[in-house]
Amino acid sequence: MSARDQILARIRAAVAGAPDVPEPARDYLATHTVPDPATLLDLLRRNLADYRAHVHRAAGEELPALIAGVLAGHGVRSLAVPPGLPAAWLADTRAELRHDSAAAPLTPRVLDSVDAVVTGCALAVAETGTIVLDGSEGQGRRALTLVPDLHVCVVRVPGQVVASLPQALPRLDPARPLTWISGPSATSDIELDRVEGVHGPRTLHVVLLGEPEDGGR
Repeated sequence: MSARDQILARIRAAVAGAPDVPEPARDYLATHTVPDPATLLDLLRRNLADYRAHVHRAAGEELPALIAGVLAGHGVRSLAVPPGLPAAWLADTRAELRHDSAAAPLTPRVLDSVDAVVTGCALAVAETGTIVLDGSEGQGRRALTLVPDLHVCVVRVPGQVVASLPQALPRLDPARPLTWISGPSATSDIELDRVEGVHGPRTLHVVLLGEPEDGGR
C-alpha cells in the first residue's frame, strides 16, 4: 500500500459513521454585474488594468501584427510556444520559436533562457480581472507560463468571458491543472514594497480578441 493509500484509508476510518454533511446554502447572488457583453468586457478591461496588466483589443486579422508588436517592444528574441497554439497568431513574429510538446518538452534551462510565452486561456472573469488557464490546447503546461518573464495571453471575446467566479467554476474541469492569474506575478514585504516577477512573469499582456464587428482594438 502506498503512502497515499494509507493516508486515505486512515481518513475513511476516522469519518466512518459520521453524519452526512448538509448541502451548503447557495442562495447568494451569482454575479453583481449586468449580463451585457459590452459591460462585461469593459469591466474585465478595467480590472485587468487595475492589476497592472497591459490590455489590448484586436479583431482576428489584427492579432498577428499586435502580438509581433508587443514582443518586439519588449525586445523578445525567443518565444515559448505551447502545443496547439494557432500558427497564424505568430505569423508576423520574428522571434525564435521554441515549441513545447509532451514528446519533447522544453527543459528548465531552456525555459529559463526564453524571453516570453504566448498562450490562449480557458476563461476570463470580469469581476475579478482573472485569467484562468487549464493546460489544454494552446495553453500548455504550467511551467510555460511561470518561468518566462513576459506572458502574452489571448482571450476570445465574448465567448471566454464570464462575469463572476460562481459562473466560471461550472465551466472548468476540476481535474485539470488550473492556473488563476490576476495580473503579473507580484508580492510585497511587511512595508508593502511591491516586487514583481518573483513567482511568475514580471509582465502580462492580455489581448481581447473579437471579430471585426466587435470594434477591433
